[in-house]
Amino acid sequence: MTAPIQVNSPLHQEMQRWRRDIHRHPEIAYQEHRTSQWVAEKLTQFGLEVHTDMGITGVVGVLRGQRVGSGHIALRADMDALPLQELNDFEHRSCHDGRMHACGHDGHTCMLLGAAAYLAQKPDFAGTLYFIFQPAEEGPGQESHSGAHRMIADGLFTRFPIEQVYGMHNWPPLAAGQFGVHSGPVMAASDTFRIEITGKGGHAAIPATFTDPVVVAGQMISALQSIVARNLDPVDAGLISITGVTAGEGAFNVIPETAHMKGTIRSLNEVQRARIKQRMATVVEHTAAAFEVQASLWIGDGYPVTVNTDAEAQVCAAVLNELVGVENVTWNPPPTMGSEDFAYMLQDKPGAYVWIGNGQGQGTHGLHNPHYDFNDAILPLGASYWIELARRLLVE
Repeated sequence: MTAPIQVNSPLHQEMQRWRRDIHRHPEIAYQEHRTSQWVAEKLTQFGLEVHTDMGITGVVGVLRGQRVGSGHIALRADMDALPLQELNDFEHRSCHDGRMHACGHDGHTCMLLGAAAYLAQKPDFAGTLYFIFQPAEEGPGQESHSGAHRMIADGLFTRFPIEQVYGMHNWPPLAAGQFGVHSGPVMAASDTFRIEITGKGGHAAIPATFTDPVVVAGQMISALQSIVARNLDPVDAGLISITGVTAGEGAFNVIPETAHMKGTIRSLNEVQRARIKQRMATVVEHTAAAFEVQASLWIGDGYPVTVNTDAEAQVCAAVLNELVGVENVTWNPPPTMGSEDFAYMLQDKPGAYVWIGNGQGQGTHGLHNPHYDFNDAILPLGASYWIELARRLLVE
């Protein structure tokens, strides 16, 4: 199969110009006003029916095929940047201090726009295609913050009769020209936690008189790390990362009254997720009792596990096998412990989320790195995948 959009074609060059403009003007969650307006204007120019302000700054473009058909398929890209200072020095570097497209959402937006531009000129499919441009994928990983969740709450799946939904993310560990497709879990659930320990502070020279929350925190850290090793099936991936411990900001010889910890929990299925939370509560409660202190645990539910449905993943793999060759498509690579709010869309609708290779070249940087930049060479390949997937799914 020849890719519909060729490297160095006029549309590729246009996508690169779009991408670099968006990269230069990054906007973080729910502040994507310039990006959202620009996307809506482009879709309107292409001739699509355009709906704005979904999920605050989300955009949906609707394109009907030239052949009669009843299928309703959605393709999704995320638009937001990260609150990160860019350290690149190229011309299209961020013009806003403390904001950067360090996860490639600028590229995702432009690959989907490229597909919309192409298919608007050649709507050789049957049925209806929805182009979802979502805000606020990045952030603390909480349901209340998620752009996907907010678009759904704003009527994404009730205003539009979408039957299946598909997503794509660039993946620097994969070489440009390669793809990864999962049947089942792709990315982990991401939850957050805080622990507060209250003991009895006093002079550090007479510790027996007091109850030291720092010692208790150390014991809890060790015990919490044993949960994944000893309470989960060894074939199940999961983690508890303690990312902050604070206590004792005063003199060297003072045992503090309180200690605080925070961190993240990752898991790849809901049973495992619930088990980790239950064991954490037990560890905190009983460790506190053993050391005669008070302790509280707060867990904030974050994004759920991103899970592809098998039939839809198989279709994606078949399209990619024809587009880039079987040798360039990895079926069921190990899932990552990162998280993604596309998970909410896949909870409501069948579909699949694939990885497009973005790296392994000289100077490649990982996601969320201040030196990261999306690889413009893959723009036509990503857009071509969207085009061929739509053609495969929307038939009479």
